[in-house]
Amino acid sequence: MKLYQLRSTQFLPISVEQAWEFLSDPKNLKIITPSYMGFEIVDGADKSMYQGQIIQYIVTPVLGIKTKWVTEITHLENQSFFVDEQRFGPYAFWHHKHFLKAVPGGVEMEDIIDYKIPFGWLGQLMHPLVVQPKLQEIFSYRKHKLIELFGSN
Repeated sequence: MKLYQLRSTQFLPISVEQAWEFLSDPKNLKIITPSYMGFEIVDGADKSMYQGQIIQYIVTPVLGIKTKWVTEITHLENQSFFVDEQRFGPYAFWHHKHFLKAVPGGVEMEDIIDYKIPFGWLGQLMHPLVVQPKLQEIFSYRKHKLIELFGSN
């Protein structure tokens, strides 16, 4: 099974504190997710993010098929980074690192996602046709939404 990686970096003219306040609140994930994904938090977002937190979502990634997704916040350093890992969901493996770094004039946000597609060779065949473009589209939407919310230089 092949391991894939998606990287996304973005600058915003806000402080690390402002970025952390927004990104570490699980409820804000819905704001930066395209509406067609049907993203809904089912459980686990009633507290600020903490290591060991389990968050359950419903997403509708393709063909209107609702999918349950369960992630755990496995690592967290306040105002620096956090990691969410899939415990149950659409991927064979999902490990998403979120980094924040103060830079002149604002904050640099970096996402690194390592993931595996289920269904063996069929999944690998579908990756460049469906999965990779969909993930790129979601992160492009996220970048534009964050610019809309916080501005950009």
